[in-house]
Amino acid sequence: MNATQTAETGHSPGHQDRLGTLAVGAIGVVFGDIGTSPLYSLKESFIGHHPLAVDREHIFGVLSLVFWTMVLVVTVKYVIIILRADNKGEGGSLALLALIARKLGETRWTPWVTILGVIATALFYGDAIITPAVSVLSAVEGLATVEDSLSQLVLPISIAILIGLFMIQSHGTARVGRLFGPVMVFYFAVIAVLGVLGIARSPDILWALNPWYALNFFLLDPMLAFLALGSVVLAVTGAEALYADMGHFGRKAIMVSWLYIAFPCLMLNYLGQSALLLSNPAAVENPFFLLAPDWARLPLVILATMATVIASQAVISGAFSVTQQAVQLGFLPRLRIRHTSAKAAGQIYVPLTNWLLLIMVILLVLGFRSSSNLAAAYGIAVTGTMFITACMLGVLTFAVWKWPPVVAGLVTGGFLLIDGLYFASNVTKIPDGGWFPLLVAAIVFTLLTTWATGRRLVRARLHEGAMPIQIFIQSAGHSVQRVPGTAVFLASTDDIPPALLHNLKHNKVLHDRVVILTVAIEQVPHVAPEARAEVKPLGEGFYRIILHYGFMDEIDIPAALHALGEAVGEKFKAMETSYFLARQTLIASARPGMAIWREKLFAWMVRNAESAMEFFKLPTNRVVELGSQVEI
Repeated sequence: MNATQTAETGHSPGHQDRLGTLAVGAIGVVFGDIGTSPLYSLKESFIGHHPLAVDREHIFGVLSLVFWTMVLVVTVKYVIIILRADNKGEGGSLALLALIARKLGETRWTPWVTILGVIATALFYGDAIITPAVSVLSAVEGLATVEDSLSQLVLPISIAILIGLFMIQSHGTARVGRLFGPVMVFYFAVIAVLGVLGIARSPDILWALNPWYALNFFLLDPMLAFLALGSVVLAVTGAEALYADMGHFGRKAIMVSWLYIAFPCLMLNYLGQSALLLSNPAAVENPFFLLAPDWARLPLVILATMATVIASQAVISGAFSVTQQAVQLGFLPRLRIRHTSAKAAGQIYVPLTNWLLLIMVILLVLGFRSSSNLAAAYGIAVTGTMFITACMLGVLTFAVWKWPPVVAGLVTGGFLLIDGLYFASNVTKIPDGGWFPLLVAAIVFTLLTTWATGRRLVRARLHEGAMPIQIFIQSAGHSVQRVPGTAVFLASTDDIPPALLHNLKHNKVLHDRVVILTVAIEQVPHVAPEARAEVKPLGEGFYRIILHYGFMDEIDIPAALHALGEAVGEKFKAMETSYFLARQTLIASARPGMAIWREKLFAWMVRNAESAMEFFKLPTNRVVELGSQVEI
């Protein structure tokens, strides 16, 4: 089932009568980031780290590059092609990784695709830190166009707004979210009107949409044009959000929002800013705000600040969702995840992610101090993610969709060339701030891969000394005293779990009903309740149960067991069921596997992981933890 079918059938965003509502909602959530790009992208192209002369040739060249970047990267690559790669209606780097893994199974492509997906996820966290900082700063900097003396208030006001934004996350954003769409629609309308007023000053700016002017820019000054790509790409920051937020709105609503609202309004504003620069080159210091008449600048600052808060909220919510997916797919340890809405499963709050983001954002604002300085750091995270998406698109077109090789090669090669040029241009900004998202990505990549590798090593070590289930049942089923009640032992493999062996060793008894339970996270966002449980009677009162969840599902083991009814002999009774958990103490060793420092890092992550009892929603008074030591 492709994304269009998903959007028009069983998936919740698909009803035709809701398309208009969904399109407005998408404007608020999906396009907040790309919608606030006009605040800084054109300005950075001319007075950023690689300044350009503010003359007709360069204005036409930059504007033409902006237009065709939006057409090729956002419209063609993301809206027309990438949005078709839905994983049961969900999008984003990890969802795409899970989709490819599910379709291909274990092939020679799999390890490389996994690495690409993890790198893209790591880069996303760098983006999630920079977006709130650069967006809010660029909006509040508009105060300087109202009154010069207000410029000293930019930093304290920006920090206050950001602190307030992160403080409200724990309360959920459902109520505020209802305002996002209408506010952003009004914002897009305002910037479009300002753009039209600007175009009226110099209507010949419309000729810049001709691709010749982009080519002419490269012919005039190839090196400056190449370096300018690093700033031009800021016009499409947030394009990844189109794909990541597909599950909330559906492909069709996002297409309608982009083609009929966001894209036209953005281009009108860029045309208006460029027309202003043609008639007044000095306006390059802040063309977005100087496009407005004097009386409208303060209201525009307020509106732009609201828009940047919305853009920041979208990326913060995205960071929560990506964290949840990473935990479920086995790339991060269990973390405390709170659901802030009883109705919307996607409304979650991850305290650790929230406070780490806040600390890093504040440090970023205090360290870089202006949106212009931050813009250098911004581009490399965005272009890196786009380049990786183009690589994964190649795997999709060749191996999953099985397009004709010539077509797949041309499409993939074209996007790799475009995204590669933008990424290469941003590499030149590494000394000026581009190092920051790369540092964040390196740290996150290390954590993700260390946890995934560590879990695999622990399972392998436990399997070495494990006993097969049937042999255990045959030897202990009759000879050990049985006591009333049900014992549930959590296990990650088909072997007898260590907690069961430890319990038998110390307590010398088995319960009348023994359940060996595994929670399996599938490569799909959601698993239907009727497909949740897989039950296999093993004889002698033993049962093997596998609970299947999607990587965006909330895990609740007692509820899932209760739903089984009498499929396992008799219903599970809360006060007669005990849950046995194994708590391993990990010991770093010289055994092959990981470097010692990574083994110690993994052990630290295990110690600080959320309790399995809370993560799986087990009743606190019915849990028994049994410890053991494992060398890795």
